[in-house]
Amino acid sequence: MHVIGTVGLPGSGKSEAATVAREEGIPVVTMGDVIRQETAERGLDPAKDHGTVAKALRREHGTAAVAERSLPMIEDRLERYDAVLVDGIRSDAEVDVFEKRFGEAFTLVSIEAPFELRAERIDGRGRDLGEADGGESLESRDERERGFGMDEAMARADVVVENTASLEAFHERIRELVAGRMGESR
Repeated sequence: MHVIGTVGLPGSGKSEAATVAREEGIPVVTMGDVIRQETAERGLDPAKDHGTVAKALRREHGTAAVAERSLPMIEDRLERYDAVLVDGIRSDAEVDVFEKRFGEAFTLVSIEAPFELRAERIDGRGRDLGEADGGESLESRDERERGFGMDEAMARADVVVENTASLEAFHERIRELVAGRMGESR
């Protein structure tokens, strides 16, 4: 059993890492799906109200609420697969949940890229910087994510992947990671 968690600011490459994991036959549990489901259950627009509901969930149920709600999904996949990638950890409290539940079988990967490169990537997706999150600017999204404790979570990473080269190079680095060939690095 192996659980790989990814943490990183918007546009850093977490979704690309999840794509590689899927290509390698590793199921992905996306933390954002927990929030989208809650948003829909509240009768709100997931595209517009994602950030608001993310904050509300954590305020109402504690900083680890999203991680705790994702555990049954992760455990379900571990019944059928040797590994699971958890996409989009946001805080050190969430890291605590996964470390407590999975112990040495949990690896936290921080995916990092400079602000300007992340902004270019998001702009290259053919939509406004904030369109994916209710019109928020990248600066606002970064601030919200950091407010959840993302910087602290990133500092606790077992592996840091600098995503500043080509997409192909990043994909290869993630393939190495999910195949268990990447050692700890900083």
